[in-house]
Amino acid sequence: MESRRTEQDYRARVARAVAAIVADPMADHRLDDLARLAHFSPFHFHRVYASVAGETVAATVRRVRLALATQLLEAGGQSITQVALAVGYESPQAFTRAFGQFTGQSPREFQRQMARAVLDVDAIPQAGNDGGAPPAVRIVERSAQRLHALRHQGSFATIPHTHRRLRLHAGTRVLSEHWGASFSAPEDTSGFRYYAAFASPDPWPEDGSGVELLDIPGGCYAVHRLAGPYARINAAVQSLYARWLPGSGYEPDDRPTLEHYLNSPRTVRQAELRTDLLIPIRRADSS
Repeated sequence: MESRRTEQDYRARVARAVAAIVADPMADHRLDDLARLAHFSPFHFHRVYASVAGETVAATVRRVRLALATQLLEAGGQSITQVALAVGYESPQAFTRAFGQFTGQSPREFQRQMARAVLDVDAIPQAGNDGGAPPAVRIVERSAQRLHALRHQGSFATIPHTHRRLRLHAGTRVLSEHWGASFSAPEDTSGFRYYAAFASPDPWPEDGSGVELLDIPGGCYAVHRLAGPYARINAAVQSLYARWLPGSGYEPDDRPTLEHYLNSPRTVRQAELRTDLLIPIRRADSS
């Protein structure tokens, strides 16, 4: 029990450093300053941070800045060079290399794909239209499902840390499916809840780790399969809500939006990632 309290204390203290990075990605985040914020000695801080966060401070700073770059590129209005400078790169070449490692494609390809995604979603056949090519959105009925889940604490940008922690807590248990569950949108800072989750046939003891049972209600979902890095998930969900849902004959239902991770960046390249995005829906004329 004492070791569990120590782990929770370490996580809380490292979370302060992560929050500082997310709050101001372009600041000069020196190890000494972050260590002081987390109440660790500078000598030990980088090791503690890496063990808790699953990556170095430099990797977190780089990832948060590149996540900001995806938002700037998606918004448009700035050139690749302007975005590169805005997120701290001295040349578009260095930015392109880092962005390619982060997303699996160049900044220009990312911009083009985001623009195509809007057009593609706009052209998705309506529910019930069985002509032509297979639809990009399919309507499915899902049974209720119980998952082992860990609630995310902190910024939306640090969700990968929560998935890493849950995988560590899983240990050698059998994991059959990997999920994310969002309650409200990330922009709703007061009501946003997100869980990293696994389906697992093995029992998980109540050991103070924060892992809990999460019951996902059954019902009707609109499913869109996203190809490519997780950095595109939020934009794809927003496009489906804005471009497909209004003319679909459906409306959103009061259940969590789900992300079903079909493979992993640990085993495939970013461009080969596949994620099913599930939006809970009901007939627009239903009450």
